[in-house]
Amino acid sequence: MSSLNFARNVFAKLILPVKCNLRLLDKAIGSRCMSIGNYEYIIAEKKGEKNNVGLIKLNRPRALNALCDGLMKDLKNALDAFEADKDVGCIVLTGSEKAFAAGADIKEMSQKEFSEVYGGNFLSHWNSLTQCKKPVIAAVNGYALGGGCELAMMCDIIYAGDKAQFGQPEITLGTIPGAGGTQRLCKAVGKSRAMEMILTGDRMSAQEAQTSGLVSKVFPVNQLVDEAIKSAEKISGFSKLTIAMCKEAVNTAYELSLQEGLHFEKRIFHATFATKDRKEGMTAFLEKRQPNFTDS
Repeated sequence: MSSLNFARNVFAKLILPVKCNLRLLDKAIGSRCMSIGNYEYIIAEKKGEKNNVGLIKLNRPRALNALCDGLMKDLKNALDAFEADKDVGCIVLTGSEKAFAAGADIKEMSQKEFSEVYGGNFLSHWNSLTQCKKPVIAAVNGYALGGGCELAMMCDIIYAGDKAQFGQPEITLGTIPGAGGTQRLCKAVGKSRAMEMILTGDRMSAQEAQTSGLVSKVFPVNQLVDEAIKSAEKISGFSKLTIAMCKEAVNTAYELSLQEGLHFEKRIFHATFATKDRKEGMTAFLEKRQPNFTDS
């Protein structure tokens, strides 16, 4: 056992209470992690060797991370904070090993009336995740159902633990998906598979999700978040300016025809030639050295 791990064990057993928050333990013994903000329903911290990855953990364990209004507001505020942080290049969104998010908060929604949800454009503020310029990786363990599945699909990349389950069971509640489920799931897995899931409420395993293209990679449950952070660190090492441009180009592919998309891509490609990072990247390649990107 390394001296660092030994210090963790001694500190955890002799000084901290059994239920001590792991974030405080990491901070106390000098781990490379930094808590950000004070939230009720999430935990936000910076991760990675260079503290350049934003980690957001949904934290309503008794409700299986049901997506109540307060949680979604916390999520938006944390995303805004990481967007404004010049050191952070990529964000990882996760839940617990039991549930990424088991759905929207049914108790909160059950008494709402048509005039209230229609007039107030209910759930519109959930789109804040899709407006984030920095890439977001969803690390999904356990249940990702209803709003939880929709939240994962709003992210740019989805990694899953090998016990994860995806589904849109709104039909069993007498309603339909309302945060993108009928739209994004079709684009991810095709019409027939999406229609089957949405009309039956049946779930999809992590392995099925990977085969169908909904999920990029599947990892053992206890390795999932670390692997997502590892990928996020790699992304964060590139030019943040170019990463944002690349993300915009890929997302635009879903909105335009092929010819329109190719034209848009070419213009974004041309635009990179106005950046210092493009010049540095190509110069470093020719000089056989690592580039020093300045996000400019």
